[in-house]
Amino acid sequence: MVDILLGLQWGDEGKGKIVDVLAPEYQVVARFQGGPNAGHTLEFDGIKHVLHQIPSGIFREDALNIIGNGVVLDPIVFKKEIDALAKYNLDLKKNLVISKKTAMIVPTHRLLDAAYEKAKGAAKIGSTLRGIGPAYSDKVARQGLRLGDILSPNFEAKYNELVEKHKQILGFYQFEFDLTESTKDFFAAIEFLKDFNLVDSEYVVNESINQGKKVLAEGAQGSLLDIDFGSYPFVTSSNTTAAGVCSGLGVAPRQVGEVFGIFKAYCTRVGSGPFPTELNDDLGERIRQEGREFGATTGRPRRTGWLDLPALKYSIMLNGVTQLIMMKVDVLNILEEVKVCTHYKLPNGEITEQLPYDLCDIEVEPIYKTFKGWNCSLAGLQTYDDLPAELSAYIDYLEAELNIPISFISTGPDREAIILREAIA
Repeated sequence: MVDILLGLQWGDEGKGKIVDVLAPEYQVVARFQGGPNAGHTLEFDGIKHVLHQIPSGIFREDALNIIGNGVVLDPIVFKKEIDALAKYNLDLKKNLVISKKTAMIVPTHRLLDAAYEKAKGAAKIGSTLRGIGPAYSDKVARQGLRLGDILSPNFEAKYNELVEKHKQILGFYQFEFDLTESTKDFFAAIEFLKDFNLVDSEYVVNESINQGKKVLAEGAQGSLLDIDFGSYPFVTSSNTTAAGVCSGLGVAPRQVGEVFGIFKAYCTRVGSGPFPTELNDDLGERIRQEGREFGATTGRPRRTGWLDLPALKYSIMLNGVTQLIMMKVDVLNILEEVKVCTHYKLPNGEITEQLPYDLCDIEVEPIYKTFKGWNCSLAGLQTYDDLPAELSAYIDYLEAELNIPISFISTGPDREAIILREAIA
């Protein structure tokens, strides 16, 4: 079976830490979508690790890590990421494989990303400018390059043909650029990649399943950024929901087992787009600083706000979540009271708990329920019974509203700072 772990909000929920915690239970960890815009942070032994394209099971030597066909991979970023891991003496040639069908980001994809964002002006999406969108666009347009192409004797010709098409578009936008250094870095990274194990990963995943191995599919970004179901057009360029696992790894729906949905005890968002519970005040800044809410990949400050139950219920529905994982409850230790949005009030006065289609175009008023804060440290707590009564009440309310068990409660950034509340199948 394939278990799925994904974010239920706008990304940055803490997926990297949980994959690292769960990895000992799995023989295979696979990324199924996204690209170097992901920043999965793992923290253990007092050291912080940020992974962008490599699956978060990479520090578990017994786990096979797969970069699946649904991912877009930047060879330059990949080489830098591998170089940064060299000091840990990981056997990456053994426990990391990459799908030949993985789409490739070339240097001009980054330029196109910047040109498109610049042209949008005030209506910009808030792209990470990593070239992800243009790479997915080329994939859909059936003109992109894939990792398997680097093994082709005419790869350079294919590359030049694609780059010429991109240059024509950049010329239309009157976007100035110099490709000298990035082209040199790109081809150095391509040679570097040839030493890695490029595979037909759909066979690897399904053979693992048939052998009775446990597979964990690791999502990037968050469900509310899904290209189909997110706050379009302020979304990413892939399917971040559970459905993306089937197309992003090549597994049948009947092979899906547990779906672990990760959410923060509050909400954050990076870039533009609707955020009904956003706190544009000193309280929002306090939460940002306490939670170190700055992008692991971009360094951008994240917008912060209260937990949004209509949005969370929407994501749970779309993903068929079976277990919830609640992150960063410790960030709210500093607060005297904690709020949760239970419904939206629409401009026409209607009260709803559904996400409106035109959320990007209308102002919705969040309706809140207020809880007494626990206002104390959670450091060193090991069991659910150790939690302060106020936090227990908050968690019990969420479980009742969401009708899904909260299996893990993260009480700090380190891999050990976590309370296991339910047995994980």
